[in-house]
Amino acid sequence: MDVLNQYGSGLSDDDGDTSDGGPTQTFAKPVVRQYNINTAPDISGHAPSIHELTAYVGPGQREIRYNVPYEVLAQPLAGPTDSKGDFASHTRGPRGNGQAEAHVVDEASFRQQERMFRQHGMANDPGNASGVSRMVVGSNSSNTGASNNRGLRRKAKGQSSIIDGDGAYQGPWAGYEGDTKGVVAGPSAEQLAEYEQRMAQHTDTSVKTGADSAKAAKSKRGNAAGYVEGQEERTTFHGQSERDYQGRTYMHVPTELRQAEVSSCFAPKRLVKEWHNAHAGGVSAIRFIPDSGHLLLSSGMDGQVKIFDTHSSLALLRTYTGHSKAVRDINFAPDGTSFLSSSYDTYTKLWDVETGQCRQRFSAKGRVPYVAKFYPEDPNIFLVGQGDKKIVQWDIRANEIVQEYDQHLGAINSLTFFDSNRRFISTSDDKTMRVWEFGIPVVIKLVADPSMHSVPAVALHPNQKWFVGQSMDNRIVVYSAGERIKPHKRKEFSGHLTAGFACQPSFSPDGKFLTSGDSEGQVWCWDWQTTRVMTKWKAHEKVTIATAWHPRESSRVATCSWDGTIKYWD
Repeated sequence: MDVLNQYGSGLSDDDGDTSDGGPTQTFAKPVVRQYNINTAPDISGHAPSIHELTAYVGPGQREIRYNVPYEVLAQPLAGPTDSKGDFASHTRGPRGNGQAEAHVVDEASFRQQERMFRQHGMANDPGNASGVSRMVVGSNSSNTGASNNRGLRRKAKGQSSIIDGDGAYQGPWAGYEGDTKGVVAGPSAEQLAEYEQRMAQHTDTSVKTGADSAKAAKSKRGNAAGYVEGQEERTTFHGQSERDYQGRTYMHVPTELRQAEVSSCFAPKRLVKEWHNAHAGGVSAIRFIPDSGHLLLSSGMDGQVKIFDTHSSLALLRTYTGHSKAVRDINFAPDGTSFLSSSYDTYTKLWDVETGQCRQRFSAKGRVPYVAKFYPEDPNIFLVGQGDKKIVQWDIRANEIVQEYDQHLGAINSLTFFDSNRRFISTSDDKTMRVWEFGIPVVIKLVADPSMHSVPAVALHPNQKWFVGQSMDNRIVVYSAGERIKPHKRKEFSGHLTAGFACQPSFSPDGKFLTSGDSEGQVWCWDWQTTRVMTKWKAHEKVTIATAWHPRESSRVATCSWDGTIKYWD
């Protein structure tokens, strides 16, 4: 014991014997330790370390009855793992039944993985806690791919002793068998001469007609607001009754179209309907109503917009009048209940499809709107590409411009949304294409090259991975629409003559065919995979300015021309 220092066993010579004759035992003084107790310690200096406060919290614990610092809660999981390196399943909850688990991921990483899964069908596993990168493969139905099945093989390198001719040495620069890259494709010199002569005659006639029209318009010029007298907004219904026996208007979607699904498309072979003199002076654009496609909207050089039935009666239903000059572009709202019309009279107007009423008019200080496009995620927002090199963003509710995109050096020709409507691409007369983040007026990608021509018309592929542009060098060029915007140099569509005309191309609903008009009134149909011409036919007397595939019918295509006619093919 601590109180016992030693136990003496020896005898003392001085003391002698005791009274009882036994030896004498001596004990040392007990030693007691004293402790200093501080009832008011100083705690302002050193704080206890994290390890002294560590309290382990189980993954399945739902309640903590004491305060735990953030550093403790943020510690990585620890515990037994299974054969795959993952933590035991009983600590993470069930997985086989599709239970969702919450994870904290930054916005940039989430968007990158989302694009990867949408394009390639795979992404990083968010539930992998072992720290080793692992891919999870999904069943993305839209991941159809666009591989080229031409099966090109490399040509022979040749012999180094032969300089020119057959068997000449090409080395690593040898091309591919059957490759048409670099081969001049297009009309011959005789065809070009004939075309220039015909266009010269057309130009002389147009100049004479334009001068007469300018004189007549000058005498009819109205008030300072830009309206011509007698050209205020009005509508005319051309049918017998606006409602059927059940009280439904032409906006009602037929049942057979509502349930139809396009599985495979075919090239059209015959003419179903021709609308003669649809617009005086020529048709500028045509658009099918979204999703159902039972209505066809058209705009013309006469300043009018018309809507036709493409399902049952194939008749003209309504005319919308309200522009004093030619209408350049039209665009449906995402729900199909309204549309925008852009005209050379500097006005963009919002119309109701069913009643024909003009809801609102928009004008940006007299700037000419070349193209107008609804934002697919919000029907109250739309973009207008103008002739003053700017793209303006309008808010319908406030009736004012809320954003401007002003990086182009020429008039805006087209606007196309892609990447789940988060980005859009614009083309201009400055021979460039620029990619924008919606709502941010900063260019995130500039596509420009000295060999590029202007691309006035653009179409997006149904799988959202590619888009094509009508180039002014008689080609249709292809660009990827993924995370990186780059040209597909091995895939292009040629053979038609479109230099100087903004002919609008169109894809079939299944993405297998691409159609476009040309300056000679023909319609060309290419195979998307092989870029071969499947068929072509003479459709109009003048330039075929636009083609449009029906979104629900497998082989129906609408075409329009500057000869004032609209034709419906099957």
